[in-house]
Amino acid sequence: MRATFHLPAVLKIAAAASVLTAANLGAAQTIKLGLSVPLSGAGANWGKGSEWMCAQAAKEVNAAGGVKVNGKAYQFECVTYDNKYNAAEGAKVAQALVARDGVKFVAGSIGVAPARALQSLTERRGVLMFTAAWGNSMKGPKFPLTFSQMNSPNEIAEPLITHVKKLHPNVKTVAILNPNDATGQETEKVAKAAWEKNGAKVLVSDWYERGTSEFQPIAAKLNAARPDLIDLASTPPADAGLIFKELKSLGWNGVKVVEVGTGADGLLATGKDAVEGAYLGAAVALDSMTAHQKELNEGVKKATGESTNAIQIGFYDAVWAIKAAMEKAQSIEPADVAKAMPAVTFKSFYGETGFGGKDVYGSDQQMRLPVIITKLVGTNLQEVGRVQK
Repeated sequence: MRATFHLPAVLKIAAAASVLTAANLGAAQTIKLGLSVPLSGAGANWGKGSEWMCAQAAKEVNAAGGVKVNGKAYQFECVTYDNKYNAAEGAKVAQALVARDGVKFVAGSIGVAPARALQSLTERRGVLMFTAAWGNSMKGPKFPLTFSQMNSPNEIAEPLITHVKKLHPNVKTVAILNPNDATGQETEKVAKAAWEKNGAKVLVSDWYERGTSEFQPIAAKLNAARPDLIDLASTPPADAGLIFKELKSLGWNGVKVVEVGTGADGLLATGKDAVEGAYLGAAVALDSMTAHQKELNEGVKKATGESTNAIQIGFYDAVWAIKAAMEKAQSIEPADVAKAMPAVTFKSFYGETGFGGKDVYGSDQQMRLPVIITKLVGTNLQEVGRVQK
């Protein structure tokens, strides 16, 4: 017969308190990493892949013993919200992550407008934030808690444009197209200056609204300028494919560039053979990947249906950078971690790296990452150039 014992009431209360304390301690060991990304619309692939990359990096960190600070081991957990790539939703996401969820570390944000909305809160509330947004206006000493997790036009445009100009010396005239938002406006300035520096005349620099589905009028305007090359700059892959398809139907067959070109799949899905030969500035060719990079690429492909790209990779890198800075600072306070960040080296998708950018932005808050120039040949990407920053 099994004996049954009954605890006195005071011991029951003590035991319950012990369980609650243990639960609270367990909760305190988990650090939430917030993500503000598009999970719907034209940029959804970027957001979904970024979410997977953050989760994978957190999984790797946790499996290796977590983040070790002052004798404690902390675990990472990624928390993702859909910013729909616009300022209004970005503001809602900011409130959800910072005000409601109490997130102290943002492992990534996409889109200048929604990232600005988030930054306006993170800097005031003492939250460390990583961003893949391409805006110069978000960088520098006045934003001590903000760090960049991918190359921006300042890093990509000139190496990409210089390389394409060398491959196509006969290119004399260019047309540029960008989405009509903060991302596009800041990209346009850098791209235009880079083309002019390389001796090409910018015949037209035009805009379109995100969410546009009919690109024939836009393509007709670009085609009318008869440029040797069209640079779709910060246009997402699905939109870029449609634009090149319309241009082909109009008979234009010049050199194609997409500075934020992040992969073959999105372009091919909408552009078919019209995207042949396009040069991309934010993609990674499979044939140049290491075994570990290929594993990560396969994970993203299962999650999104497309290969990984520089935007998504930044979310993997940010997790490792946060870990390195926490361990260097021996603190999980965002201000302490931010102070340590510029001096750390960390495990990135591309290998060991750190931060730079002081000569451009006034502070070392930009990840030092290679600029990989790829070309779409058939249905595959080929690496045609690499500049180590």
